[in-house]
Amino acid sequence: MRFIVSSSTLQKNLQSIGGVIGTNHVLPILESFLFTLEKGRLTVVSTDLETTMKVSIEVQSKDEGQLCVQAKVLMDYLKNLPEQPITFDVNPADFSIDITSEQGKYKVMGEDAKSFPAEPKSEGTTQFAMSAAELSDGIAKTLVAVSNDDLRPAMCGVYFDMNPGSLTLVATDAHRLVRCTKTDVACPANGEHFIVPRKALVQLKNNLNTSTEVTLSYNQNHLFVDGEHIHLSCRLIDAKFPDYKMVIPADNPFRMTVNRLDFVSALRRVSVFANKTTNQVVFDIVGNSLHLYAQDVDFSFEGNEQMACQYSGEDMKIAFNSKLLLELLLVLDTDEVVFELSTSNRAGLMKPVVQRDHEDLLMLMMPMMIGV
Repeated sequence: MRFIVSSSTLQKNLQSIGGVIGTNHVLPILESFLFTLEKGRLTVVSTDLETTMKVSIEVQSKDEGQLCVQAKVLMDYLKNLPEQPITFDVNPADFSIDITSEQGKYKVMGEDAKSFPAEPKSEGTTQFAMSAAELSDGIAKTLVAVSNDDLRPAMCGVYFDMNPGSLTLVATDAHRLVRCTKTDVACPANGEHFIVPRKALVQLKNNLNTSTEVTLSYNQNHLFVDGEHIHLSCRLIDAKFPDYKMVIPADNPFRMTVNRLDFVSALRRVSVFANKTTNQVVFDIVGNSLHLYAQDVDFSFEGNEQMACQYSGEDMKIAFNSKLLLELLLVLDTDEVVFELSTSNRAGLMKPVVQRDHEDLLMLMMPMMIGV
C-alpha cells in the first residue's frame, strides 16, 4: 500500500481531529489514527470511544488498504517538516511504514486496523440542517457555563432543546446559566432534547467551516454532525438536565445598562483586589452611578471604582463572582449589556441591548452574600 500526500495538508487535517486522542493505558490503540485508503482518498479517524472524528484527504494512489498509525509520532514529525510531498509505503505483512521526504527516510510501526474500534452506526436517526456559523456561535456562548463537576453529569454538557423553527442551547454550572435560542432552525420535532458532552462540542466548534451548512443527526444514544470535510459522532450524556425554565426569574424590574468593554475593563481592575477564593465584587448602584468594590481582608487589599450607567429602579447592592461574570461578558459581541435585577439575593439576568438577528440570548448569574 503506497500513497503520496502534501505534508502540510496531512498535518492540518490530523490536527483538526487529533484533539480527540488522549493517553489510554487500557486500550493503546486509541492513541492511533485509523488510515483507510480507497479510490485516491485517505480517510483518517480518531476516537476515544465517546467521541469520534473523521476527515477525508485527496492523495496520489491507486492502492487500497487500512492500518493504524501512532498519532503522537506522526504529528510531531509533520510539525517539523517543511511543505513538500511525502510518500508512505506500507508493508502489509508487518504494518511497518516507510515515510520518504526530501530530507530523508523514516520508519514507524503501524498496527492492524482490525484492532481499531468500529464507528457508531447512524441508525434510526432524525436529522436537520443549520448554518455552521450559527451552530458554532451557539456552542461558543454556552460552553462557558458548562460544569466540570463529574458528580453532576447532566451539567457536563450543553442541552439541545428542539422546537418548531428554533433550537435552544442551554448550559449551567449551578452558579450561572446561558440560554441561546437560534430562531431560524427548522428542527424536525417538537420537544425532543439531548445533552452533548463538552469535549465533543469543543472539537466541533474548532473545526466547523462557518461559511457552510452542517447536518445534525441524532438517535437515542448518539449525535452525528456532518460538515464540509469533517464528520463527528459522539455518545450523548444519559442524564436528566435540570428544568432551566424554572430557574429563570420571570420578573426582574430593575434595569442597568452599561458599555460592555468599559465594564469589563473596570471589573478586571477591581477584581485584582478581590479575595482569590471568592472573587467577590460588590455592585453598589445609586442613580446612574455604579460603584464597584472588592476587598481581601487577609492581605488588606481594597479596590474601588466608579462608572456611569443607565439605571431604572431602586438603589441596591448586589455581589457577584467576578471571574465567572467576566467569562460570560467575554463571549458577548455586543456594545452594551443590560442587567435585569430585583433583590440582592435573587438571580440577575444579563442580555445584549441589541440581540443578533435570529437569536435570543440570556445569561443568568447567581448573586453572592455580601461580605462572603
